[in-house]
Amino acid sequence: MSRYQHGESAGPRLVGIYLNDHLAGATAGTELARRAAASQGGTPVGAVLARLARELTQDRAALTEMMTALGVAVRQYKARLAWLSEKAARLKLNGRMVARSPLSLLEELELMRLGVEGKAAGWRTLRKLAERDQRLDMRQLDDLIERARSQSETLEELRVSTAEGLVQLELSGSGS
Repeated sequence: MSRYQHGESAGPRLVGIYLNDHLAGATAGTELARRAAASQGGTPVGAVLARLARELTQDRAALTEMMTALGVAVRQYKARLAWLSEKAARLKLNGRMVARSPLSLLEELELMRLGVEGKAAGWRTLRKLAERDQRLDMRQLDDLIERARSQSETLEELRVSTAEGLVQLELSGSGS
């Protein structure tokens, strides 16, 4: 068993690493949501994604505020690397060299949902910490956990709808 399984504190250094890793993920996720929303601009899906992008931006800001309250320094290099990684991910081969593939939105929705699930896990971890650390607001964390649950449900609904549309496209023979 590790010493952490015996109830020893991970300490502020490990909490700082953990929160900076979550901040990097939030940075990449926010950029991905903005890109997905822009690609669907003028559609009902685009409107939902634009709302989610705004919420993810607010969630990222809440995380940085909590880091400040805990005295955790933001490691800019991690956030910048995450931002750059999200941009580089756009270059992946998806069967189309210039235009977006019909799979692009489905893959983006799946990545966003994975990110939201990770964010929710981070909020739950902070919620546990808030039980012993008054610098964190338990009510705010409860609200963020609930919002992440709602975001995940919304993304899953969009994902299923998008997947169904791709199946129809494939069955009609125009999926290439």
